[in-house]
Amino acid sequence: MKSKFVTTSLLASALFLGLGLAPVMAQGTSTPAIDRAQQAISARIQQGMASGHITPSEARELMRRDREIDLRESRFKANGTTTPQERQQLRVDVDRLGNEVERLMMNNDYVQPPGNSANTTPGIDNRQLNISARIDEGVRSGRLNQREARRLHNRERAIARHEAAYKRDGVVTPQERRQLRDELARLNADLARMMRN
Repeated sequence: MKSKFVTTSLLASALFLGLGLAPVMAQGTSTPAIDRAQQAISARIQQGMASGHITPSEARELMRRDREIDLRESRFKANGTTTPQERQQLRVDVDRLGNEVERLMMNNDYVQPPGNSANTTPGIDNRQLNISARIDEGVRSGRLNQREARRLHNRERAIARHEAAYKRDGVVTPQERRQLRDELARLNADLARMMRN
């Protein structure tokens, strides 16, 4: 009788464990729809950069957010499963990122894509990238809030539009280069002041 009880208990335990693990096993870690959406967003960002609708600094920020989603997904998958709640959170994050990309793509105010015939000095382009990186670092370090960063990035975008306008005729004159350098210097000074406060 004791043997029958032990056997029944073992079978019940195995059945209970099997039923308890079945939903977890079914969930797994595969997230193909999320992965496909992220690939489509990356392609769309590249399109935006090529068309001039997305500036390099905007693309960098969008790609940073995409990497954060990847890291979150990896953390969720680390224990061997991805719960429905975790999948939903990933879907929401991916949808928000996709909506932001589309908002930028619908913007009629775009900059000339890189690689056109008129070439500004590399120093101006390097300063633009440096300022953009410092704005992003200011947000990460907490020395700038999102609103301040958005205003600074808008000014950076305006400078990029001026640069694109100067390039349209195929020649960037010394006066136009000086104008760009002056605008960047003012932006840089304002950024430094805001970072100190």
